[in-house]
Amino acid sequence: MSAGTVIEEVVDFDCAQARLWGIVSRPAGDVIASTTVVLIVVGGPQYRVGSHRQFVSLARTLAAAGFPTMRFDATGMGDSEGDKRGFEDLQPDIAAALDALSRACPGSQRMVVWGLCDAASAAMMFATNDPRVAGIVAANPWARSDASLAAAQVKYYYAARVLQRDFWSKLLHGELQWGASLRSLATNLKGARSHRRDGATHDRSFHATMARGLAAFRGRVLLILSGNDLTAKEFVEHANSSHAWSGLLSDPKVSRLELPQADHTFSRQSWREEIEKQTVAWLNSLGDSRCAVATNATH
Repeated sequence: MSAGTVIEEVVDFDCAQARLWGIVSRPAGDVIASTTVVLIVVGGPQYRVGSHRQFVSLARTLAAAGFPTMRFDATGMGDSEGDKRGFEDLQPDIAAALDALSRACPGSQRMVVWGLCDAASAAMMFATNDPRVAGIVAANPWARSDASLAAAQVKYYYAARVLQRDFWSKLLHGELQWGASLRSLATNLKGARSHRRDGATHDRSFHATMARGLAAFRGRVLLILSGNDLTAKEFVEHANSSHAWSGLLSDPKVSRLELPQADHTFSRQSWREEIEKQTVAWLNSLGDSRCAVATNATH
């Protein structure tokens, strides 16, 4: 199918005993295809379209800028076969999708993996050890534990709550449930103290795998953080409190993009467009050679 300046094709590929399906978006017309290609890994229990069709828009924007892009349904999601996997078990899916993208774009010289939420975490866990992968775009990575959630709530939720009008309205009208509120605060303070102690000694397994992957990665990373997103704040809190993460986010290979007003899935069009624009700029900054002939695909 054709989407303006983009040509799209359906691809299928095997992963273990399942058949997975994806969409490859390529530049059309006179746009010269880059030798850098992008794999979008979809986070959470959703398929390749994404919330607000964000991955459709992202893939087409990147392709129109010259970067062939594939988005796909992980095992057990959308059109793909098999039983749904959690993000901690996505290594076979990511490896198979990278192979499929490489076959679909034989002129590719480097690969970038783009992920949101737990897909960003999976990319840091599993794509960083693939020598073909030169870059990771990690948007609002998932780093949740009971302790990290408590720490983030103490630091961000309660401080913001006292500035909200409805808090003072409930307080003045005697509608505030003091008992429940104080119990919740006490629980979160206890969890936050636990998070600080744990962060100084050890990480949970998937957090540690993310840190090891990022530490060993020889490519570059674009870290995208939404200001109005507890998941993003939890990730930063964890990275700042964990010895395993010490210095990783300040490494020169990591570029940081913050959208102070954006929510977790960039639900406003202006936020999505900013993400797309900044991703294209970052991809261009990786350095690139263009294929001598524009890609021509027929379907």
